[in-house]
Amino acid sequence: MSTSLRQQLKLLIIESCDRDCAPEAITDDELLFGPEAPLQLDSLDALQVSMALKKQYGIRLGDSKETRRILSSVASLASYLEDVLAARERKSEQ
Repeated sequence: MSTSLRQQLKLLIIESCDRDCAPEAITDDELLFGPEAPLQLDSLDALQVSMALKKQYGIRLGDSKETRRILSSVASLASYLEDVLAARERKSEQ
């Protein structure tokens, strides 16, 4: 998993959710959403992150169950995004 991508995603989350913290303060595997999560992101934040992902990477997240899984941590979001971008690249090479 690309460190650069994880760093970009941390910045995207901080900016789209208007949080005042350094990207380094977010670990790759920590929960992003819920009262027990350090950032305590909520459903409105999830919408903001989804819109930022669409704008920056051109991806649209599907149903809410899948979106919750994808947005659960920076690591899961980066893994999903890498898979989507790799699939796009393979498709464009055909």
